Amino acid sequence: MIRNATTSAAEKTMIRVWDLPVRLFHWLLAGTILVAFVSSEEESPLAPWHVPAGWIVAVLIVFRLVWGFVGGEHARFADFLRPAQLLHHLGGLLAGKPARSVGHNALGGVAILALLGTVGGVVYTGITVQGEGEGLHEGLANLLIGLIVLHVVAVVAMSLLTRENLTRAFVTGRKRADLHPGAGDAQPPLTIALPLATIAIGAAAYGATVIDRTAFIPGAHMGAGGDHQAGEDDND
Repeated sequence: MIRNATTSAAEKTMIRVWDLPVRLFHWLLAGTILVAFVSSEEESPLAPWHVPAGWIVAVLIVFRLVWGFVGGEHARFADFLRPAQLLHHLGGLLAGKPARSVGHNALGGVAILALLGTVGGVVYTGITVQGEGEGLHEGLANLLIGLIVLHVVAVVAMSLLTRENLTRAFVTGRKRADLHPGAGDAQPPLTIALPLATIAIGAAAYGATVIDRTAFIPGAHMGAGGDHQAGEDDND
């Protein structure tokens, strides 16, 4: 009984914020993008994984778009896309006293849109653009690197300014309750969320193989000179 009471008291010091699927998405996307960048050089031992990594990223993006409507409370777009609060947040940030946010803050919401949009652009150009147009793909990839660096710096800065470990929260899914008075556990994903997300993932993966039959096969897109050849029609 004492042990149960102690456990219950400990749980009350934390609130649930991030659902498991959105956390898995976050870290899988980060890892897959890292693989895509490392494998972009022809001499890289991971070069055969460059195109499959891009297709995996595409599937992950489809999942996130769906989860943004049916996922947990703070994973939904409606929760963190708040243009009206952007100026207030920027004012507090410039003053060195940004307000804590249970989920993403207003500026973080803008950053998420920018990252998802840029990732989508990188994937799209990687699939459709060939030859001289590859400069656009590389340019967007470099822009993505810059946004990721800015994102990491912002997370570290906000963690220091608000005295809240935001990275740890995206690992455990929880935040300290005492730092967010009055806040309760986040609403869970909708009942249809997991079935709908599963269908979306399956449809996205199938669509990838319709466009490119060897989408997820490492090394299948390496040309004779070792260069990547994504999205080419191999049906003729």
